[in-house]
Amino acid sequence: MKRKPFASPLDTADTHAGDDAVSLAQPGRRTAMKTALAGAAAVAFPFVWTPARAATKRIVVRDDGGIYTKAYDAVFYKPFAKASGIEVVGVQANAEPTAQIKSMVEAGSYTWDMAKISQPAILLLTGGGKEYLERHGLESDPIIAKIPSQYMSPFGVGTNIYSTVLAYRTDAFKGRKAPASWADLWNVKDFPGRRAIRKYPFDTIEEALLADGVAPGSVYPCDFDRAFKSLDRIAKHVDVWWTTGAQVEQMLGSGEVDMVATWASRAQSAQANGAPVEIVWNQNIWGCDNWSILKGTPNAGACREFIKFASDPKRQAELTKFFPAGMTQPEAFNYVKPDVAKRCPTFPENMKSGVQINAKFWQQNQSIALERFNRWILT
Repeated sequence: MKRKPFASPLDTADTHAGDDAVSLAQPGRRTAMKTALAGAAAVAFPFVWTPARAATKRIVVRDDGGIYTKAYDAVFYKPFAKASGIEVVGVQANAEPTAQIKSMVEAGSYTWDMAKISQPAILLLTGGGKEYLERHGLESDPIIAKIPSQYMSPFGVGTNIYSTVLAYRTDAFKGRKAPASWADLWNVKDFPGRRAIRKYPFDTIEEALLADGVAPGSVYPCDFDRAFKSLDRIAKHVDVWWTTGAQVEQMLGSGEVDMVATWASRAQSAQANGAPVEIVWNQNIWGCDNWSILKGTPNAGACREFIKFASDPKRQAELTKFFPAGMTQPEAFNYVKPDVAKRCPTFPENMKSGVQINAKFWQQNQSIALERFNRWILT
């Protein structure tokens, strides 16, 4: 699972006008269709569609690239095209392509029709007096209605939960107690070893507060003074301030570091490549990626149908054949093997002590945090 990690619209180092004129789903003419995951055992999913003009339709979706594009193509894009006649093309872009979306909408020229973006990005695109995203209006759809409210907004339907976690090399802690919290990452006396932390304020601020004893439910609004005092205590013991997810995978794989604050997807990728890595879900810091439709795209109706299709619990569960997905449909866990489910960010036990990223706080404070962190890291 990529990052995905919380990334601000300023963080692009690593990659995550009303309705259209033609109605694409006419009541009374809908027919149930079954689709099968390409290359996998056939699985039936309910889907309703009126194929009028479908043969000429295509939607372009910005996703995270890499394993996401591969998985989405097999689980979402191709099955949707088969069921509806609507081609879906996935394209990769910066982690939070807010500038590109604004440019497209302002010009009325659409390279994409929809995008997978975070809740902070949605706020930036809809909270400044102009809306650059469509209101999806899918809240009453029977499939969408099953998605928990914390994963939803009027401009986005939650599709993936990403988490920042503490990960460590099990061989580095063989025969001794392993770290189990952010406080342990900060505790160099009882947990000696090479450490790595992200060279960026987002998530790092939350980690510093949690390490200093702030309760998960009291992290926001973040006390920057307390956070930077906490960072002062660990700074000289940090061996690597990392900047990209690929760097994390390399360090975990080679054993360059013993423990690291990282996006869960990167630790899981290291695991998949054979590295002896364990993930600490305790106090994970999580955010939500959403399907969002660009304001004014002539294909908004097709995008809504795709979103409903991709939100089916059984279909979300199919993603776990590719990576431990942060599924937003609780029912999806009914179709996932228990050993795989435990590795998913939204597995109930993993969410218990988690901290949800406060998108509104970071929208209002990201400039202050960036300026202060950049000054601090140079001292």
